[in-house]
Amino acid sequence: MHSRVGSALCRLRTATRAAHGRWRALTTSAAAAHPRDSIWALRQREREAQARLASFGQYSRLVPRTLVASRPAPQAPSLDLVPAHIPRPPYAATGTPPDWTLEIPILAPEDVAKMRAAARVARDALALGGRLAQPGTTTVAIDAEVHRFIVAQGAYPSCLNYMGFPKSICTSVNNVIAHGIPDARPLADGDIINLDVTVFKDGFHGDTSAMFCVGRVDRAGLELVDATRRALELAVQACGPGVRFAEIGRTIAAYVEPRGYSLSQDLTGHGLGRNFHQNPLIYHHENDEPGVMEPGMAFTIEPIVCQGSPAGVQWPDGWTVATEDGGRSAQFEHTLVVTPTGVDVLTA
Repeated sequence: MHSRVGSALCRLRTATRAAHGRWRALTTSAAAAHPRDSIWALRQREREAQARLASFGQYSRLVPRTLVASRPAPQAPSLDLVPAHIPRPPYAATGTPPDWTLEIPILAPEDVAKMRAAARVARDALALGGRLAQPGTTTVAIDAEVHRFIVAQGAYPSCLNYMGFPKSICTSVNNVIAHGIPDARPLADGDIINLDVTVFKDGFHGDTSAMFCVGRVDRAGLELVDATRRALELAVQACGPGVRFAEIGRTIAAYVEPRGYSLSQDLTGHGLGRNFHQNPLIYHHENDEPGVMEPGMAFTIEPIVCQGSPAGVQWPDGWTVATEDGGRSAQFEHTLVVTPTGVDVLTA
């Protein structure tokens, strides 16, 4: 799960209201001044939007089930859901994560060993979810199976009740950028889905995500997924002691943008360890943020690559973020720790 959740969602809510406002202004003031011209212009824009959407390929575009605000309230998991013997992160009871510190923690070797164990559970849970991503399967069913697996390993699913998130993993399908809440919609032939899994075990978090193709995916979808996977690989290869954090975004942008894709700038990678989210923030687009990697620093790289505009709109559930133009997005994520000679990908 990405960092900058609160600020990003606030900006997305503002953008959503602004978009609705621009549409109302266009359909009222313009129509009043030049009714025939404005109707022609609106129809032309609609045709252009439909043509652009068609150029993204063949897939089902997801929309909210309701326009009524329905963000879930924080709720501590029951003992039936997470047994008492499993250690819980500090936010599990209230949904409120601890405050960030400015420092970037340096992990000791024993810390890295614990974090590696959490990362491996997350990796294996992600693989299980991927095997379940078949036509006709619901994302809520995938969430339930992955939850059972994580708990069976003596671990806690980090997303559960983080800022009130109601499920154990995030499931983002097609035009959903991030933070999709598992639901009863059956996966359809041709869907692409991101499963985002984070695990808390023995005091440390491990975070990973990947794309999975459901049934027969069209060429445009396959190319988007492949480009995103490769962008993450190149970004990981660019990391090491003494490397600027900004090199991650430069490397990703240099690969995906010449291929006609765009990068979400609202959600970032993040440091993690004892806390789910902490410094450093990892930007996946071109940037000039300060900071240099040092041995013992741990963070995620998780670029979101979009077919069209990277602008996102938040759904009324308070979590799901979808592309404004309906284009698909894709994301892959790894947790890594900097070593004296390079990086160790803990979720590989």
